[in-house]
Amino acid sequence: AALVLLCSSAAAVVAWKWLGKRQIQKKMEEARRTRDEGVKKMAKAVQQFREQVPSVQTDSILSLPLLELSGKLQEGSLSPKTVLYTYIEKALEVTQQTNCLRHFIPECEEQLQEIQQQEEKGLLYGIPVSIKDHIGHKGHLSTCGLVQCLGTPVQEDSVLVKVLKRQGAIPFAMTNVSQSLFNYDCSNPIFGQTLNPFNHQKSPGGSSGGEGALIAGGGSILGIGSDIGGSIRLPSSFCGLCGLKPTAKRLSVWCTRLLNVDVCFHPTPVPCALGPMARDVDSLALCMKALLCEEMFQLDPTVPPIPFDEEVYSSSAPLRVGYYDTDGYMPLPPCMRRAVRETKEALQAAGHQLVPFSPPRIHYVMNELFLKTFFADGGRAWLNVFTGGIVDPNLKSQVNCCKIPRLGKKLLALILKPLCSLIKLKNVATISTCRSVKEMWNHHHQIEAYHTEFIARWRELQLDVVLCPVLGPAFTTGYPGKLLTAISSTMLYNVLNFPAGVVPVSTVTEADEEELKLYRGCCDDPWDQTLKQVCNMETVGLPVAVQCVALPWQEELCLRFMKEVETLSRGK
Repeated sequence: AALVLLCSSAAAVVAWKWLGKRQIQKKMEEARRTRDEGVKKMAKAVQQFREQVPSVQTDSILSLPLLELSGKLQEGSLSPKTVLYTYIEKALEVTQQTNCLRHFIPECEEQLQEIQQQEEKGLLYGIPVSIKDHIGHKGHLSTCGLVQCLGTPVQEDSVLVKVLKRQGAIPFAMTNVSQSLFNYDCSNPIFGQTLNPFNHQKSPGGSSGGEGALIAGGGSILGIGSDIGGSIRLPSSFCGLCGLKPTAKRLSVWCTRLLNVDVCFHPTPVPCALGPMARDVDSLALCMKALLCEEMFQLDPTVPPIPFDEEVYSSSAPLRVGYYDTDGYMPLPPCMRRAVRETKEALQAAGHQLVPFSPPRIHYVMNELFLKTFFADGGRAWLNVFTGGIVDPNLKSQVNCCKIPRLGKKLLALILKPLCSLIKLKNVATISTCRSVKEMWNHHHQIEAYHTEFIARWRELQLDVVLCPVLGPAFTTGYPGKLLTAISSTMLYNVLNFPAGVVPVSTVTEADEEELKLYRGCCDDPWDQTLKQVCNMETVGLPVAVQCVALPWQEELCLRFMKEVETLSRGK
């Protein structure tokens, strides 16, 4: 009898697990079916529009920079309807090639009618805008690529979406992300892998990779991403775009889903920031100018009421620029360091003053401040978001690492120490934890102390801005999950909460690939070898970018510096 009961119990457990997995699969299939139906609906709407207005000059509209397009919409020489359907048609083409869209927003047709009834035309009147998956839009899911987020649609627009609409923009698409937003590739088990439009073997970066692919492919002229470790700047680097991570809270994050919680603010000492992505710096500036308005300050009183300072952005005064081409943590490929050196020389020739700068204690920032912020509990809260154990292959190494007991991590570190750089080993094998509230408060204090130290060095050199590298060129899909340690170039400015932007300045050359043969990295360990391997895979012609940084709340100065870099690189 006991054996029968045991067998029955075991069978019940197996059946229960099977039913649970089946239910999860049904949820995922339903989400994909909804997406596909939305695509078909939009394709039909585009076809109907083309039949009504067959003479639309699609290529000429798509080739217009944002400022020119905005001007034509404001003066009435182009209609918002024509522009919207032109971009929807192109987005359909781009997502077919790259799988960048998570969902079209059919309510864009209602927004089209509403803006034409507004008394005043907003700064973004008639501009189609794409938004990242987890930025709340009423009536749509905010998934973060997670099964547990497939249940209830968002009940109201996020503050950012409300302000975009008030300024006349038309949100028309939500874009794909990496699962849980914690990867700089762009794939998840629900909606699949997004590809780089320049090379379908490459990743578009992440977690705002859907935005990167859609804009770079020409299917959107302006997008909104988010950044907590480089998630705006890395896709911008990989896809040849301009992207700005503002100071956190310069733009509202109210009603934006971060991991498994709907939040009005992100309570960690390394906060999430929302920001624009586009094809040029002027587009980022126009977007920031439109968003930094009274409407946002009223809807979210936690956002400092600081309007966009056009005078700072338009200034032509010479700048005192700090620069470095490596942070000493994980040396980047030759092409990325070349980009910094060439940009530095161009800035000097243009009359700016260039000063060598070295960020202090970058190993400490990565190994202690960054990791302890996100894995203060050893990663337990993060592991809880993976309902039913559905984990994207690109995240499995990090997930498995978090599952190792604390003692096991220490033993693993000891065993691997002779083989690998201890610096990066600590990142992977011995994720730091805060074992008490006191230790957590001390951790917060350490971050504040580092802020003070960094700003003191900045002030000592009397810098206006800093020029530095960003990770690139685009990695082959699947590799970002193997090289979490490579994001030090962007992560530093999340820990500091400084505004930072990316500007494309060059492309990979054959000479860069030749020089890569001599690359040894920091320690010639497995991480360095993996980086060398991925950067030697069909990279000639891919975009190469630099990073521009300013002090907190100085987004206009950061953008002004980015504009200077962009102008000089295009002139070259």
